[in-house]
Amino acid sequence: MTYKLSIAVTLAVLAASWGARRCGAQDDPLPANREAAAVSLVDRSPPSLATRTQGSDWPRFLGATYDGKSPEQGIGRDWSEGKLKTRWHARLGTSYGIGSVADGRYFQLDRVGDAERLRCLHAETGRELWSQSQPVEYRDMYGYNNGPRSSPTVAGSAVYTLGVAGQLTCRAVSDGRLIWTVDTNTRYGVIQNFFGVGCSPLVLDDQVIVMVGGSPPEDRRVGYGALDRVSPNGSALVAFDADTGEERWRVGDYLASYSSPRPMVIDGKTVVLAFVREGLMAVDPAEGRELWFFPWRSPRLESVNAIVPVVEDRRVLISECYDLGAAVLEVSQDQPRLLWRDPPRSRQRALRAHWATPIALDGIVFGCSGRNKPDSDLRCFALGDGTLRWEDDRRVRSSLLYVDGHFVVLDEDGQMQLIDATTEELDVVTSIDLASPAEDRPALKEPCWAAPILARGLLYVRGRDHVLCMELGD
Repeated sequence: MTYKLSIAVTLAVLAASWGARRCGAQDDPLPANREAAAVSLVDRSPPSLATRTQGSDWPRFLGATYDGKSPEQGIGRDWSEGKLKTRWHARLGTSYGIGSVADGRYFQLDRVGDAERLRCLHAETGRELWSQSQPVEYRDMYGYNNGPRSSPTVAGSAVYTLGVAGQLTCRAVSDGRLIWTVDTNTRYGVIQNFFGVGCSPLVLDDQVIVMVGGSPPEDRRVGYGALDRVSPNGSALVAFDADTGEERWRVGDYLASYSSPRPMVIDGKTVVLAFVREGLMAVDPAEGRELWFFPWRSPRLESVNAIVPVVEDRRVLISECYDLGAAVLEVSQDQPRLLWRDPPRSRQRALRAHWATPIALDGIVFGCSGRNKPDSDLRCFALGDGTLRWEDDRRVRSSLLYVDGHFVVLDEDGQMQLIDATTEELDVVTSIDLASPAEDRPALKEPCWAAPILARGLLYVRGRDHVLCMELGD
């Protein structure tokens, strides 16, 4: 039971994890002319609702730069005695992912009953602006959370979501009107993974790119989770037209993981990195062509590739927690070169990343390593060779946000710290117990697995059934 719980824990947070048949929207029929509807939507770009002129948005999972870093400056460094004030809080349906923020709007995907719900709240006050739902059929194989794992992606006047059962949907930012939707699990023959779908959509130019990982029709008689008995059908990564939902291309003879694709510029050309179930794939998004593949997966059936690849210059870090640990590659348009990897069959690994994507900062990596509470820690190590600089002795899993020379560290029990981004030692600047209620907020219940996000000075943090919006500015 401990092993199964550990695996369920892995995928749960994604801010970064599950699949069955999807129906169309219950509240809004598909437009007769989807392309025309999309064009008219673009023409009606909604006005910004943000009243704050300083700071930046957080429009997708891991932020605008795909790495969990905020460019904002000026944060409060004392959270004692109510100084970290709560602006608003909202109750959440079943889910694990954190929301996204753009132009004064906060978008949250969750599940209520048998429907997945996308809500748009005013980012500064929490006032609901609209709410739209779609039916969902999904049940977790281990009896845990049945809601979505991913974060919405906001691009201009459209917001894109990928649900726990593979329903990819485009809605209007202004009112949630349905533009198009695709049941990727049914269309591409996805055999339900242990923990469903955890990918957040990548919008790149006029394409929406998601991890799918379907199988041929003859494999559909195979039971859920029997991934050792199914075959890939070339749909590891699929790109859709952002306006119409029509398929642009599909590529990769691999199955899906719980990671999300991200772009990287190599020699002046944009490529997409996808940490699929079997390893790291690089794709030319203009042609939908696989450039190279680097195998990296535990031999265990119930194993996890979940983090988003960490990029710094030409180096890419990948990691999993069960057997292999970490590897750092130097990449090009051709085959990547392995710079270093954790030694096999050794407990002394630089990083065993479970579900939280680590953050690289000037050649140093900060992140959580380990599979469960007694076996986990926050640590700092050199990207160049994996040399450990320091580690936390609290032995608890956590996730990170980088801002203004500091990391906001949220552990799964609701303890939140502000630490200095130093390589010398763990330096805790201030902390707060979010698991205990206060006058202006409810307690955050565990698990707190989604990494905090920051937009225009407001910090958004979630637990099991609440999201808090807090004033981080100084």
